[in-house]
Amino acid sequence: MTKSQTSRHRRRFLLRGESAIAGIGLVICVVLVAAMAGASWWATTMHTRELSAERQRQAVKTADVLATATRSAMIAGDLEPLKRTIGVLSVGRGAPVVRVSLGDGKPLIAGDGAATASEVPHVFPRVVEGAPEGAVQRIVDIPGRGQLVLSVMPSTEAVGNAAWSLQLGLGAAGVAGLAALLLVYRRLRARVGAMGAIQEALLEAAAGEDHPENLRVNERLGDAARAWNSLVSDREQLRERILGERASEALGSRTGRRGGLQDACDAMWQGFVVIDEQMRVKYANGAAAVFLQTPRDKLHGADFGALVRNDQLSEVLAGVADGSVKQRRTVEVEREGDGVLRISVRPVRRDDAGVALVMIEDVTQQRVAEQARHAFVAQATHELRTPLTNIRLYVEQAQDLTEEQAAERAKCLNVINQEARRLERVVSDMLSVSEIEAGSLKLQIGEVRLDALFPELEDDYRAQAQAKDVTLRFELPPKLPVIRGDRDKLAVVLHNLIGNALKYTPAGGEVTVRVEADERRLCVHVQDNGIGISDGDAERIFDRFYRARDKRISHITGSGLGLAIAKEIAVLHGGDISVQSVLNQGSTFTVTVPSVADGAVRLAA
Repeated sequence: MTKSQTSRHRRRFLLRGESAIAGIGLVICVVLVAAMAGASWWATTMHTRELSAERQRQAVKTADVLATATRSAMIAGDLEPLKRTIGVLSVGRGAPVVRVSLGDGKPLIAGDGAATASEVPHVFPRVVEGAPEGAVQRIVDIPGRGQLVLSVMPSTEAVGNAAWSLQLGLGAAGVAGLAALLLVYRRLRARVGAMGAIQEALLEAAAGEDHPENLRVNERLGDAARAWNSLVSDREQLRERILGERASEALGSRTGRRGGLQDACDAMWQGFVVIDEQMRVKYANGAAAVFLQTPRDKLHGADFGALVRNDQLSEVLAGVADGSVKQRRTVEVEREGDGVLRISVRPVRRDDAGVALVMIEDVTQQRVAEQARHAFVAQATHELRTPLTNIRLYVEQAQDLTEEQAAERAKCLNVINQEARRLERVVSDMLSVSEIEAGSLKLQIGEVRLDALFPELEDDYRAQAQAKDVTLRFELPPKLPVIRGDRDKLAVVLHNLIGNALKYTPAGGEVTVRVEADERRLCVHVQDNGIGISDGDAERIFDRFYRARDKRISHITGSGLGLAIAKEIAVLHGGDISVQSVLNQGSTFTVTVPSVADGAVRLAA
């Protein structure tokens, strides 16, 4: 550690100039404190010993007197005078604790409030040897009855109070001594402190620490300190004047008019960076500091290639530096956990190709939207192609059938009808998504006959369940009411839930549709024992375009729209959809909508 650093550390604790006398004051304080501590310990110890001995002598006298009184009271058979005597002796601060006990230690008469014997036995138990530490004990012989134990325990409270009072007095004397020493120290510092402070300042200036703040001293040290600070201020003003004259000569007549341009650059939402031929940052606005995740004051002079590590970007910057790149180039950089940045690079001017202008934009949301749109188009295309292909194949098969093959032709027409309905549902999902995004999805409220709706659903999915070897059961109540709602959109909800249950239940599985309906609400439970849904996916399955990240469903087609549309329709009806699922065990989707017409109409509006 250098001499100047040592001086700075010392000034954290001492005023400048105090180092000359601080050592002497510290030694005196240590000696005074040590002397007071030793005196306090010695006086307290001696006084405590003397007071304890006196208390012990008084306890011996008390025990001798009470032993005689106890023997007399027991012979006379009247213990009341003895109890009163012991009670009087045990009252008050510092009073001894007196107790007359049987031989087995059970209290007979106690002055400390302990429970005493209700009856005095005629023959006393045998005395067990041993007395409490510090207690004075006497064995009292009672003719014809045995022995009693009298113990007198001197109080230690008075001893402790006396010791504390003595220590308090000695401490007060020590504080007074330290206060007097402080007054002497302050008088001495006022006389020699200024000269010591000026000496330390001169030593720091000689060591190169000539900053004005390092040279100034505390003006409370007197007139000499104030005169020294005035000289330091005059020196600093002269230095600033010289530096100003040199700057004026270097700048000539140029004026700083770049403040408005800099404010405009800071107002931009794109990152704006200027780099030199060494790929060092010469300027960066506030947005660039945010995108590059680096404080702005640390960007100047930083290596831009180290801030954004990308091989293609480094190649473009190298081309700008050597002049081979003369047009704007754009590179998109994916940063882990931070999205996608679009970085555009172009030379600033033709005669200085090494200087480049870099524009930075955050295009993360655009990329997410594009990926979702591409996934939707791909899934929708597949969803449309499959029913169209099946319709075309069964139409061709029906055309080749003869009049005698009416059963086969009916089967073909049935498949064509199912695929046409499937195609209709896919198109309806797409239209519903458009209406949801535009905020124009509305309900056409009317009567919904549940006793007709659920049999249609069972007919629609019976063939699909048989083809997959999945047991499909509808558990319906004896009587289904007529509710108010949008029949077509409620059918879309149930189609999506039942279709998903069949789609994700393997062969040999089971799908159960259980309906609970009354005059207040309709509750439909769609339960399967399929592959189930993980906790992470269950939180997002109602988001548009989202599909579970399960490798087992990668070959199963789906647009990621069905559950989102079903949720939206249920909410428009004033209801909701919930899911309970255990991975590899199955799922239960529950849709609940009110049956009351007024509530449905009001919520739809």
